[in-house]
Amino acid sequence: MSDTMICSLARHNEDDSGYAGLTSEEARIRLAETGSNALPEPRAGSVASTFIRQFRSPLIYILLAAVLVSFLLGDVRDASFIGIVLVANAAVGTIQEHSAGQAALALRKLEQPKASVVRDGHLVELDTRLVVPGDLVALESGGRVPADMQLIEVDGLFCDESLLTGESSPVRKSPTPVSTTGKKQRSFVAYAGALVTRGRARGIVSATGKNSEIGKIASDIAKAPLAKSPLLIRLEGFSKLIALVVAIVVVLLIFVGIAREMAPSDLFMMAVGLAVSAIPEGLPIAISVALAISMRRMARKHVIVRRMPAVEALGSCTIIATDKTGTLTLNELTVTDIRLPDGTDLYCDTHADIEACQIRGKDTSPDQARIRAMALLRAASLPNEGSLARSEDGWTSVGDTVDVALLAAAHKAGLPRETIEDDYPLIARIPYEPEIKYAASFHRHRDGVRIFVKGAAETLIAMSDRMEMEGHAVRIDRDRLLRQKEEMAARGLRVLAFAEGETAVEDDGGLGRHLLVDLVFLGLVGMQDPIRPEVPAAIRDCHGAGVQVVMLTGDDPRTAAAIAADAGLTFAIDQVVTGQEVSLAEERGQASLDALARRGRIYARIAPSQKLAIVHALSRNGHFVAVTGDGVNDAPALKHAHIGVAMGRKGTDVAKESADIIITDDNFASIVSAIKEGRVAYANIRKVIFMLASTGAAELVLFLLAAAFALPMPLLPVQLLWLNLVTNGIQDVALASEGPEGDELSRAPRRPNEPIFDRMMIRRLCQTTLVMGGGGFAMFYFALQQGSSESDARNLLLLLFVLFENFQTFASRSERKSVLSLGMFANPLLLWCISVALGIHIIAMHVPLLSNTLQVSPIGPVEWGVLLLAALSVLLVMELDKWRGRNRPTASS
Repeated sequence: MSDTMICSLARHNEDDSGYAGLTSEEARIRLAETGSNALPEPRAGSVASTFIRQFRSPLIYILLAAVLVSFLLGDVRDASFIGIVLVANAAVGTIQEHSAGQAALALRKLEQPKASVVRDGHLVELDTRLVVPGDLVALESGGRVPADMQLIEVDGLFCDESLLTGESSPVRKSPTPVSTTGKKQRSFVAYAGALVTRGRARGIVSATGKNSEIGKIASDIAKAPLAKSPLLIRLEGFSKLIALVVAIVVVLLIFVGIAREMAPSDLFMMAVGLAVSAIPEGLPIAISVALAISMRRMARKHVIVRRMPAVEALGSCTIIATDKTGTLTLNELTVTDIRLPDGTDLYCDTHADIEACQIRGKDTSPDQARIRAMALLRAASLPNEGSLARSEDGWTSVGDTVDVALLAAAHKAGLPRETIEDDYPLIARIPYEPEIKYAASFHRHRDGVRIFVKGAAETLIAMSDRMEMEGHAVRIDRDRLLRQKEEMAARGLRVLAFAEGETAVEDDGGLGRHLLVDLVFLGLVGMQDPIRPEVPAAIRDCHGAGVQVVMLTGDDPRTAAAIAADAGLTFAIDQVVTGQEVSLAEERGQASLDALARRGRIYARIAPSQKLAIVHALSRNGHFVAVTGDGVNDAPALKHAHIGVAMGRKGTDVAKESADIIITDDNFASIVSAIKEGRVAYANIRKVIFMLASTGAAELVLFLLAAAFALPMPLLPVQLLWLNLVTNGIQDVALASEGPEGDELSRAPRRPNEPIFDRMMIRRLCQTTLVMGGGGFAMFYFALQQGSSESDARNLLLLLFVLFENFQTFASRSERKSVLSLGMFANPLLLWCISVALGIHIIAMHVPLLSNTLQVSPIGPVEWGVLLLAALSVLLVMELDKWRGRNRPTASS
């Protein structure tokens, strides 16, 4: 709907009897033009498309090429082995992953199912999907706003827009003046999805569906995520490395073979065997198993993983960009501080169970604190329009969040309003109005009428001529009270004042504002959305783990800074950045925004689109970014970050559907547990990759040496597949299930550009490759020189590599600790899998069908002893390298 149209309608409302809304025919025409008032639904992917998507990976492309080559050579058995692995991996990925397109659908749950609309001059209830621009809509307390609308009539309207903006306090709304109608002032507009906490209003619909503010957020969510998970980035690099190495070695092998005048068929078969040995066919399943195991561990710690790669991604993050409301805080306005006029400070517990909370003083017992606060809390409960009651499902409340917070504080002191009202029957009430900044009530008590007032501190200080001092009313010191109020406000508290008085007037017709003079000032309360108890320790753990934490919120800078300090975040004053600064930086360009993101630690008055811009800037600055949140305003950033973490209890459906990980207990500390498990998962993946890569590289060295010395093919392609898919495929799955080593959170996070193969892994890869590849070639060469047939020499060589792999698996259990310190039985699955792998090969040596296919046969005890000693060498080399690393901590690894 155009701004000009809204402006003319508002003038019509002021000049005449009022805008009467649309007719049914006008609404029908506009509905055809603008579409229904619903959010766009993302196109859900089919199971088949999800399955096909699992094959879109460079590593999978290499394996598919191996399948094709095997079929062309007529090696159906080899091709079948690889094909089964690929299909199994794709099936696991399809089952684990869920469509990200459900996020926009979840946004629809925030819309009001019915709306009160004026049609044909009558107020009717309509499905919100039928609301169109130009409709006149009525709002009342407790309902949700069905569409964006400019307000033309307002009666004390307050809207909770925290799910859209992140700001915890309800926003006061005003009718749109003629001079400003059509402009985008927040106070003149009610936004779709916002909750009406108090008052009534009428407004003209300006935007519906995808054109509303909530619809724009849905459009952002529907876009494909820009950030790739760290695991995907590293695996893509690993796959490219494999492809490059294989290509180089194959070319080298061809030249060597030509120089040695090898037959083309033998040369080609050796190249196939080389490709099969270099490609880690078991890696995709091993990675899926490692991630799946960590997913189950996380679930036991209240962390639900919606997308499998997110397990490792959170462990890779270098910075957490967290929302404030509902994530660092409880998302419940709570009385935390009470300041009496004599300077006495009392404190309220902030546990979820109100009955378990108390009022406490620094040097007083809870009973004494309760007595000191009794008069103030009585004045907080009686002129109060909210309600708070205990039900089977916990505490239920109705009314403004400030009123509910005050009633909860009175409950904590053992003063429920029901018991107070028995002694103070209500006579009359003056409701709270923003213009007068207070609420008052008149109550009969004994032979007179008592007056109780709550409201803005400045207003009540002006009404009072005395103040309560240790049970006595003394002359008021207004400067002192104002200083107390400023001190509390500087800490980010929302401050409210209380006073009481009495009058001889008993006729309720004579009770009114003129009696609110010469009151006794009772004190101040400070309210805030309190920090979750576990947050400070969790943030310390993040810092210990080398993970930075920044806060993004819609609150004002002073409040944001105070809450961030309470949460344990460390920052300088110039690191508190406002939304206005972000807007200016965006206007100046990407470089300016990136520089601002390098400086900022606390972001205040941030709009939803700015959260997303900050996340992208942090990513461009070299961070792997994890974003936490629970509201609609957090959804775009959750979706587009490297990893999105949503709160499960009080988080909105859209936040949960946009996130990769859900914290089911809304406990920020659970994020630290998830980081630890993510690091364990990546460490296990590295162990598997190292074990597979070292054995694969050893086979490359074996083949190259055989070609260089003009020896026959050391292992047949089917033997290589048996070695890599069966005897080696079992151990890597067990290695992927290794538990934490205990020091995960004491290490710095990996550099964002760190490859899977760092210097330490490359060094150890070279060492073990030479031991296994060179040792295997020496054994094969010696066997042939001693007159053994090619088949017998391959039989010994294949068994030696099975034993090499078993010892290498043991050596790979930790990159830093000795295998002896980990305990032999700490991973019983690994022991079982090694035994089964070796047992399978022994069975194959004795079963005719398998022995004939693999060309293997039983050997004697002497050969067994020699091969075991030879295979043990790889474990000894690894243990020696670890020992050197532990005893030279300053040396580069």
